[in-house]
Amino acid sequence: MGKKGLLFDMEYCTGCFACTVACKQENQFDADTWGIKILEQIYTCPNGHVQVDNVPFPTNLCNLCAERIAKGVDNRPACVKACQCSIIYYGEASELAVKMQELKRPVLWVNNK
Repeated sequence: MGKKGLLFDMEYCTGCFACTVACKQENQFDADTWGIKILEQIYTCPNGHVQVDNVPFPTNLCNLCAERIAKGVDNRPACVKACQCSIIYYGEASELAVKMQELKRPVLWVNNK
């Protein structure tokens, strides 16, 4: 079995923070501890329009909900289940790398633990 990871489709993340809330609840993190954060990137385009990107970013505390999956609670991390836009995919890094080709703005995060 290869390394597991998360694939994010940045084109459709709305910054709803459902992933961060689910992660905090699953791991019982306090207010200042994060397993995944939403980073807001604001750009001014050459034509003067403003673009806001919401970037889900797993921290070094993310273990892909290994305990949750091992217990059989679900076969995916809490952030994936909670994502309201279904833009987070979980699986083998090699399979996610193939799926990246289908997405407009993909970001792949692989757990190296």
